[in-house]
Amino acid sequence: MATNKKILVKGITYLGWALPMFFLGPVVIHSSFKNQGHPFFIPVLGLGIITCIGAMILMFLGLKTIMKSLFENEK
Repeated sequence: MATNKKILVKGITYLGWALPMFFLGPVVIHSSFKNQGHPFFIPVLGLGIITCIGAMILMFLGLKTIMKSLFENEK
């Protein structure tokens, strides 16, 4: 069983983008909750939530792509 290296690199790239987002999202959300009286509280909170959701999506896509590169047969 051969590994498709192009697809594997694409999956690792997804994971590489997801890793900093896993740290950035909670930091932004925490910063937002520390400044609840600020007028930009809601937009910053929304940005943090979107960042966390984006990290989860990229992690899912990365793992799915890596599994595809390892187990899908080339025809």
